[in-house]
Amino acid sequence: MSMAKNLFGSFRTNIFNKDQFPAFVRSAEEQYVQMLLTNTMSNTFYAEQHELLTEAEQLHREMAETSPNFMAKAIVFARNEGFMRLQPLFGLAILSMYRPDLFANIFLQVVRIPSDLSDFLTILKGLGRGEGGRAVKRQVNRFLAGTSEYWAIKYNGRGRGYSLGDAIATAHPKPEDLKQQALFRYLRGLEANLTLLPQVEALENLKLASAEEEQIAWIERGKLPYEAVTGAIKPSRAVWEAMLYQMPTFALLRHMNALHRAGVLEDQRNLDYVVSRITDGQALRKAKILPFRLATAFRQVDHPVLRDALREATELTFDNLPELGDKTAIFLDISGSMNGQYLEIGSVFALALYKKTRGSSLFWLFDTEVMDAKPSRRDSILTQAAQIHARGGTDTGAPIRKLIQERKKVDQIIIITDEQQNSGSPFYEQLRLYRSKVNRDVLAFVVDIAPYRHAMVPEQDPQTFYIYGWSDTVLAYIAQSVQGYSSLLERVEAVHL
Repeated sequence: MSMAKNLFGSFRTNIFNKDQFPAFVRSAEEQYVQMLLTNTMSNTFYAEQHELLTEAEQLHREMAETSPNFMAKAIVFARNEGFMRLQPLFGLAILSMYRPDLFANIFLQVVRIPSDLSDFLTILKGLGRGEGGRAVKRQVNRFLAGTSEYWAIKYNGRGRGYSLGDAIATAHPKPEDLKQQALFRYLRGLEANLTLLPQVEALENLKLASAEEEQIAWIERGKLPYEAVTGAIKPSRAVWEAMLYQMPTFALLRHMNALHRAGVLEDQRNLDYVVSRITDGQALRKAKILPFRLATAFRQVDHPVLRDALREATELTFDNLPELGDKTAIFLDISGSMNGQYLEIGSVFALALYKKTRGSSLFWLFDTEVMDAKPSRRDSILTQAAQIHARGGTDTGAPIRKLIQERKKVDQIIIITDEQQNSGSPFYEQLRLYRSKVNRDVLAFVVDIAPYRHAMVPEQDPQTFYIYGWSDTVLAYIAQSVQGYSSLLERVEAVHL
């Protein structure tokens, strides 16, 4: 059978998406990467949490049985490149049942911080694995060997399920010295020599302090993180101010409203400090802050200076994105099923891409109709994203039809969508027509930001690339693929175990 016949012989399919519209299913590996990078197991428009959880477990187990090496690489990729947590941890727990050797190889690349360990152990117990056996305990011990005082005071709360103290009681790690022995005893709630643990001692003294000056002194002496402080006392304005200068970038982003309400930002020095931190491009990249977090903060904050800082921060997030070239068409799905977080991140992605084409590309919004978004290169990404709203049904073929009707020749088509078409003509059908009538060499990039397992394009099409996820690296993959680099699945395969 010829390649053309194989690829384009028929659009007929017995597979349907969540809206009962004809669709395709791509390879198990690609479905797995999609799930890892997009499935937060929160309710979506078409699927509730329980359904997503059931589907995720099924796919994790299928991959563990058929492609465990790829599974391990994909888990590491999703945790470190996609900045996802829960699905990689879920996959890690299941991998421990099938391939303890691969599980051991990647454990410390996936379980990075104590909250990861807590969630991993909770998942393991939920799967009926109890404490996981010797193979799991060995890896937990490796992780616990790196426990610091900072971790002890920041992450030992018992609200998440397993605390660090619980993990120590479960795995029984052997302390390396007297300081670690004291730390492990403290975390288990036993009497410990706190003179060996100055940061822990500062926290315990903070709990006993009643005077504001004394509280601030202990916070500064112990360099106490805000989680520890807010768990120990109710912060006053002065206490919030003391915490301000010790907050990591992500914490600062999350607590801008709290700082504003407490009156801390009425002091110009404090406001200037917050702005300088939020607009520090290097710090933003190091903190691995997902772009939608900036969009969410922008929606929630009403301080004009902070909103300006968030606008600048978003532009900086995409500053290193390679140029895409002039002949690019960007299509953003604004149908009803995209409402909320999907449209929030999709709008940011689309506008960032538009700016990287130097404003010479097409940027169309679509539901069952197509609209020119009329974006501005000068106005900020966040300001413009906030003006895009969801509505209507979904016709993914509509923007391609408009390209054909207007005989617009582009070199690459980028569509950002949840892929749940429910009316009109299929995207792939229109893409085939466009290639036959306008530009046979056009590349298509489908940016899927939803966890549904159905696709608009068959896997065999070598000119179409699927890219999944919510991190800013999604856009870098597009730009690099345009320049001839590898696909997302090839990038996963390149992960070193």
